[in-house]
Amino acid sequence: MEPTEYDDETEVSRWDSPRLVRCAPELSWTDEAGTHRYEVEGRRTLGSAPGAEVRVSDREVSRLHAELEPTDKGTWVRDLGSRNGTFVDNLLVTSALVPEGAHIRVGGTELVLRYPNTPSPVELWPEERFGGLIGASTSMRELFAQMSRVARSEAPVLILGETGTGKELAARALHDASARASGPFIIVDCAALAGSLIEGELFGHTRGAFTGAVCARPGSFEAATGGTIFLDEIGELPLGLQPKLLRVLESQTVKRLGETDQRPIDVRLLAATNRDLRRMVNVGAFREDLYFRIAVLPLMLPPLRVRKKDIPLLVRHFLAGRRPVEPVSEHELSEMPWLGNVRELRNFVERACAFGAKDALTSGQESPVDLASAESSAVSFEQPFKDFRERWIDHGEREYLRRLLDRHARNVALAAEAASLDRTYIYRLMRKHGL
Repeated sequence: MEPTEYDDETEVSRWDSPRLVRCAPELSWTDEAGTHRYEVEGRRTLGSAPGAEVRVSDREVSRLHAELEPTDKGTWVRDLGSRNGTFVDNLLVTSALVPEGAHIRVGGTELVLRYPNTPSPVELWPEERFGGLIGASTSMRELFAQMSRVARSEAPVLILGETGTGKELAARALHDASARASGPFIIVDCAALAGSLIEGELFGHTRGAFTGAVCARPGSFEAATGGTIFLDEIGELPLGLQPKLLRVLESQTVKRLGETDQRPIDVRLLAATNRDLRRMVNVGAFREDLYFRIAVLPLMLPPLRVRKKDIPLLVRHFLAGRRPVEPVSEHELSEMPWLGNVRELRNFVERACAFGAKDALTSGQESPVDLASAESSAVSFEQPFKDFRERWIDHGEREYLRRLLDRHARNVALAAEAASLDRTYIYRLMRKHGL
């Protein structure tokens, strides 16, 4: 997934006006259906599919052809693996920052991008957090304001972002800010379940529906009735199961495995992925109709590298009043790539509390002490039990996985067999812990 580019230099203090002014670019083009104008507000998909926000009636244009994203630096155009490519001023591009007056060609259609003279206001959240998400940068405050509006809707939400950007926290925040907050919040990790098990997990089963089904069991959709279901890593959902999920979402009914009756449900769907589902649609790995059904309200979580001014705020939050380690400059922290995003920063703070900040900066992901001492020193016992348990499990899980992969020379198939885990779950843990 291409990183989102924000200009953090335009950051506005939380004490300033909660609005930012920005010029939204305008596209104009003529295709088989006539002449069109479209104001690009936020990340938009261009293609010939009926669900594309910028629909171009041209048989040479792919269903989901390219992406347009206005930023404070200009407008990014990114090809989505189209059949015929995307051209900017006759230059074939995969990703390009498009200047004023540029000509974008897709298929046989040419679109002109211009900026109007009248800027539009952009709403910014007045606080530096929304639920469990924290950030004072412009990009995060703009996201929080968008999340506040999205939370009031009942439409499905697709949360996008790199590993470690806080997609589950965003889903929880949306649920807590919605009218369904008093209802259940059910999480299903699509990458953690074998393909043979995920249908029963989602939809439930009757007794004897398959080997091992010793009793009837409701699925996650039934359990989430009256609340929210969060399908994490939805890009890992098997292709054969996708039409069944689509029927559930459209009918708001579910049929357990082994049953013929449809059971009514009342569920709002939130989904998340770090993969570009539009590219998967173009290669036949994800259904187009399901994509448009779950991506009614897309949210993009920015990576940490484009919101570096949030790093000191996040570090203070992760320290949670613990004794400070020896100083490390904000410049040093801002120069790190943070490929694991906020999760990697949190793990850095834990290592820094155990070994010192300098050692934590140079040690990367490796721990110089044994597991028992690292666990006992890196995880504070003086914190709420929920936080303690999460950090203890996260630390132990990572050490277990690192040593498991080392023992099997990073052969995932052998490691999965030795740990009695599904191989897709091993990959999920590797992404989670940056291994």
